[in-house]
Amino acid sequence: MREDFQTVSLGSWVHRASRATTVLISGYVITCEEMVGYAHRSTIMADRASLRLSATLVVVGEVLFAIVTLFHPGGPANNHRVVFVGYASDASYEALHVVQFVFMAFLLLGLFVFSFALNVRSGALGWADRFAAVSALVALALYGGIQAVDGVALKHAVDAWVNAPEVEKATRFASAETVRWLEWGMNSYQLFMFALALILLASVIVGTARVPRAIGFLMGLAAVPLFVQSQVIGTSGFSVPLLAGSLSAVALPLMLAWSIWLLIVAWRMREPAQAG
Repeated sequence: MREDFQTVSLGSWVHRASRATTVLISGYVITCEEMVGYAHRSTIMADRASLRLSATLVVVGEVLFAIVTLFHPGGPANNHRVVFVGYASDASYEALHVVQFVFMAFLLLGLFVFSFALNVRSGALGWADRFAAVSALVALALYGGIQAVDGVALKHAVDAWVNAPEVEKATRFASAETVRWLEWGMNSYQLFMFALALILLASVIVGTARVPRAIGFLMGLAAVPLFVQSQVIGTSGFSVPLLAGSLSAVALPLMLAWSIWLLIVAWRMREPAQAG
């Protein structure tokens, strides 16, 4: 790497520094911030402990969420008369949605912690990092609302429809469909905020290289199907099976790709050497 100032030890005073460079030293991704004139060159790296925690939360959350979701009652999701019967007959329906919420919370809290692990405090990327953290928390709050609507309100509505006298069935079915449409709306906004958190974090990664930039590109790519899902579900519900749910068959492989790579990077990161 070529530098336009004299060679000095990290942490010393340097002259004629004019730009920021990113280097790889002993397995650490390090950004050297340099200022014009006599300035102190500071060494900034991703926080190892936070990075390990965030990567672990994301991988565990998405894997277990995907596994648990396999037990969700199936069927043509937009054919409400068919799927509502399946929901009503499933005794574990409410418990399943509680477990889904727990594992989605792991994933989204992992993104929240990741924003702190990147350790960006200033400039436009610092604001992007903060907005990513807020977006992840908003996505988590919306997902809690989804599970309250889907796992509790919809379950009671379909049970009432199935058990209603014949003269009440049309009214009860209309009520259950209204709850379903509310689920669509919340799902649409939750996916949008989820994707926004990924896009913002990807921008910070690419801009700072605190972790390999390729992880940021994969993260940004994983946000694309989530954005598409948010629009599809908002307009036509679960009409496209490959784009149904919070982690679709399209988004999940991309999420696994960047998160497992991040997990490997985090756990291979060495302890920072103590100064002095």
